[in-house]
Amino acid sequence: MKRRSFLAGAGLGAAALVPKTHAASPGPMKITRIRFYHNPKSRTLFNQSYHIVTVETDAGITGIGEGGSKDTVEQCAAMIIGEDPSRIDHLWQMMYRGYFYPAGREKLDALGAIDLALWDIKGKALGVPVYELLGGFSRDHVDCYATSFPSKGSVKETAQACMEAGFRSYRTSVTDPPNGAPFNSHEMVRQSYEHCVQVREGVGKSGDWSIDYHTRLDMPDAIRLSTLIEPLEPYFAEDLIRSENQTVYKQLRQQVKVPIAVGEQFGDKWDTKDLIEQQLIDYSRVTLPNVGGITEYMKILALCETHYVGAIPHFTGPVAEAALVHCCGAFSGPAMMEMTGTGPQKEPHLPVCMDFKQGKLYPNRRPGLGVELDAKPLQLQAEITERYRVTPIFQRPDGSITNW
Repeated sequence: MKRRSFLAGAGLGAAALVPKTHAASPGPMKITRIRFYHNPKSRTLFNQSYHIVTVETDAGITGIGEGGSKDTVEQCAAMIIGEDPSRIDHLWQMMYRGYFYPAGREKLDALGAIDLALWDIKGKALGVPVYELLGGFSRDHVDCYATSFPSKGSVKETAQACMEAGFRSYRTSVTDPPNGAPFNSHEMVRQSYEHCVQVREGVGKSGDWSIDYHTRLDMPDAIRLSTLIEPLEPYFAEDLIRSENQTVYKQLRQQVKVPIAVGEQFGDKWDTKDLIEQQLIDYSRVTLPNVGGITEYMKILALCETHYVGAIPHFTGPVAEAALVHCCGAFSGPAMMEMTGTGPQKEPHLPVCMDFKQGKLYPNRRPGLGVELDAKPLQLQAEITERYRVTPIFQRPDGSITNW
């Protein structure tokens, strides 16, 4: 009997499984120039700026990143001029460890901006979206929750409108004191609870809501508010207490039953590993580029998946938000992204950025991060074209980096 091939038996020709066109593997490239553009609309924060970083190559491919400050970006950039941009983890190790002292959180933001651009280069060189390089999209879309959703009247009416706009969750916060008044935490807890009752009524039985404590409550008040709102079933309670002493969550976890989300003030995986590995939190709030970019963020997501912790990254600049779609989309655990207002605002320097519709972010087929840059509205502040290193870069026999 003549044997039929599997492809024929399945009703498919071999050609059906081979794309008509495909991107050729990129040849060797070198980083030739890194530019830092000041974004006039950016916050003045060192560790969460919306400034733009571009990484140029001798192959004519330019990657787009976001974050950092002029000084921190210059220091990181000078270390990798002339290097192969495709060796992303290698360059990450070089920038993180190359000055001997581990990078602090402000420098991590700059490192992360460059890292975003390197992933953008690799996706463009291969002709695929970054999420394809991370394993492909594991969900149909990325759910979003709304921060600072515009008022539609009462608290209840605003929360209801947020749900009708398609968002997964409406986010509120611990009540602010009147202008100039002291922060009376006991009174704020009472007011916050009453506020949350209205939010729950607004989102309805099938809706979700969440609350940010803003680290402003002392531990007894954080426990008290968490106990009060527990019957209201918040999706998560965020930053219950100050972030400096993570070990206190061992005691807090035993006294609080609402889901806990922590991490927006943290950086790399060493900042949050204990909280994740000991399952002291339910959701990680670390974000891009603050952790050091996609390279480090995916390692943190692997820790999260291993310990059944979800991802709810803090909102950031539009380029980094676009990058988060790739990362959260490729993550198989629970994920939800923060969106301010009713959705992404049009940015004059980003004619193409995110694909947002009815409270959700969607994948697209644009190569790299899927972002297009028009630098004219920005202010060019630095161009790095020459390599500069303070300390030697030591390598193991196999070429991997070790400390000097």
